[in-house]
Amino acid sequence: MYPNLSAMQDFRKLTVYHRSLKFVNIIYDITSRWPEQERFGLISQINRASVSIPSNISEGSARRTAKDFARFIEIALGSAFEVETQLIISEGRNYISKSELSTLIDELTIIQKQLNALLISIRK
Repeated sequence: MYPNLSAMQDFRKLTVYHRSLKFVNIIYDITSRWPEQERFGLISQINRASVSIPSNISEGSARRTAKDFARFIEIALGSAFEVETQLIISEGRNYISKSELSTLIDELTIIQKQLNALLISIRK
């Protein structure tokens, strides 16, 4: 799917990029309701990890080789799993409900699957 550099560089056409941008906004909206004492802890951590997903997609697309692009997608995927863990912790701290957790994990799972499919495509 990415035999030439021009295709690799157009991250704006990737569905997973747009989906992950929307997810970042959801995370920011949710964390804005959390206790002030988490501002430099869990809020900062989950916000940064969620931002890392689309950021690594776009940054990786600027690399010259498919191997380099794949590495950035791996980092984005790692960030997606990091966010999942932080959401589970958040539910345990009663910052989000079980229902919210389920909805967020469902969306995050779609992003994780799309990143994995993109990674497989890049490596072919």
